[in-house]
Amino acid sequence: MSTVNVDYSTIINARPEDVYAVFRDYRVSHPAILPKPYFEYLTVHEGGLGAGTKFTAGMNVFGTKSTFSATVSEPEPGRIILEKDDEERLKTFFIMDPVENGQKTHVTLRTAAQTSAGFKGIMERLTLPPILRMIYKKELANVAAYLANKATK
Repeated sequence: MSTVNVDYSTIINARPEDVYAVFRDYRVSHPAILPKPYFEYLTVHEGGLGAGTKFTAGMNVFGTKSTFSATVSEPEPGRIILEKDDEERLKTFFIMDPVENGQKTHVTLRTAAQTSAGFKGIMERLTLPPILRMIYKKELANVAAYLANKATK
């Protein structure tokens, strides 16, 4: 097995604490920004607000359906949220850094994924980075739209 690391970053026109709050709320805002059709559902089993949240998500990527369960932690509260799947194969970091005097946020989604052995692992290493970047690009656009819509209400 080897590890594939994938990053995608953008700047969102919102304060870091507002962006952080969207990702931290696994009952309302986080499910609302997950890009369809890739994410079919997110079910919270424990918690729902940041550290200690346990959830299951269903995905459909190019016709391949999968589910994963994960636990949320906040290694740097207010700046970094970490989702770690229960099989310890996938870690996704949501990292928020202030820019323009805290009026905007540089957001990075960073995933470290353990790949399979053999030919399957080769295919995962080739396909996982572009697929995750595509999903993350849509997710971060959804965050920006969610916060812009919230600001106009």
